[in-house]
Amino acid sequence: MSQFRTLGLFGLVAVLIIGTGILQSWNTALLILNMGLVSAVMALGVNLQWGFAGLFNVGVMGFVALGGLGVVLAAEPPVGEAWAAGGLRLILGLLIGAAVIIGAVYIWKSGMKRRVPLLLAELVIGFFLFRYVFDGGVEAVEAVNPALTGNLGGLGLPVLLAWPIGGLLAAGAAWAIGKTALGLRSDYLAIATLGIAEIVIAVMKNEDWLARGVKNVIGLPRPLPYEIDLQQSAGFVERAQALGLDPVTASTLYVKLGYAVLFAAVLIVLLVMAQMALKSPWGRMMRAIRDNEVAARAMGKNVTARHLQVFVLGSAICGIAGAMMTTLDGQLTPGTYQPLRFTFLIWVMVIVGGSGNNFGAVLGGMLIWFLWVQVEPFGRWLMEVVTMGMDEGSPMRTHLLESAAHMRLLSMGVILLLVLRFSPRGLIPEK
Repeated sequence: MSQFRTLGLFGLVAVLIIGTGILQSWNTALLILNMGLVSAVMALGVNLQWGFAGLFNVGVMGFVALGGLGVVLAAEPPVGEAWAAGGLRLILGLLIGAAVIIGAVYIWKSGMKRRVPLLLAELVIGFFLFRYVFDGGVEAVEAVNPALTGNLGGLGLPVLLAWPIGGLLAAGAAWAIGKTALGLRSDYLAIATLGIAEIVIAVMKNEDWLARGVKNVIGLPRPLPYEIDLQQSAGFVERAQALGLDPVTASTLYVKLGYAVLFAAVLIVLLVMAQMALKSPWGRMMRAIRDNEVAARAMGKNVTARHLQVFVLGSAICGIAGAMMTTLDGQLTPGTYQPLRFTFLIWVMVIVGGSGNNFGAVLGGMLIWFLWVQVEPFGRWLMEVVTMGMDEGSPMRTHLLESAAHMRLLSMGVILLLVLRFSPRGLIPEK
């Protein structure tokens, strides 16, 4: 019975997307599908942390942003002038900063009698040395053609390699965060991860040498050809006309369909791996820790170490999703990463789909994203119907029409309440 329900719900999502293509446009349908697949990957990562281990991570957008940053650092070509101007000095400054932190930890753990004054002296001297070296490198790099570059660029690798690199970058940050924050209780962990996500995004917005800050990085490499190149290809134009399609429309459909295939392949691989992990002894142990930490500790399980494992794995998946999303957009825009708004949306996906069930997380990601996109035009149409009998200049009519954009958040709240009332464990509950 549960298998028929799962197939039926996924069939419903497919019907909604196909219906969008028929009633609106296939470009819109494929765009919803692509972002739905990316959202499903994000929801899978959060489900790994919450559904498997009960970790309440509210800093999802921070790891998604790090995944996007990974695309810039891996796939962008290096800026030779910036490296010559101050790249080595900037790297030396970062190494000095890391050495100061490592030295401070060593002094604190050494147990020597006068460690506190020695620690303070080391931190003060190290701070001023770091700022002297690092700030000079930053000024030199950001002065190189700031209108177009002003940053170091990346490694110039193929963009598909940037996706796992984005995941590794998010995993490294998650390890550093987990070593300090995972000892906290669930509510304090949520506050800590949210604060850390805000710090990550603030750094990306303000450190222009890293990824141009709020000036954004545009024209990122992509794994598929540009639409204009396809439109100038005689063979592609001939095939498009043979199918009765306009070359411009055919080129956009071709690119979006190509992204859909790539994203679906990544999602399937991650879903298979998540299912294997869920059914393994490790997965059973994680759920046992989630259900009763005290009993798990009594059985000799290292709960903190296991929490760190699953926290890093889930964050890495969110980082991969962030890299995929940045590649789809073709640009990195740190200002669009809003931790509170979009973290809420991803959590709605996990809860509505079914916490603890990987297929539920995928379903929730695709279904909620579809509703997130389509509710606003539907709300506009609904308000036009409601205000049809009012005068054109009526303040009430104007207010209702202008409020249609808020239907998104209202609808998400209503959907969440309905699911929690009639299916508290989600549309596809954990077995």
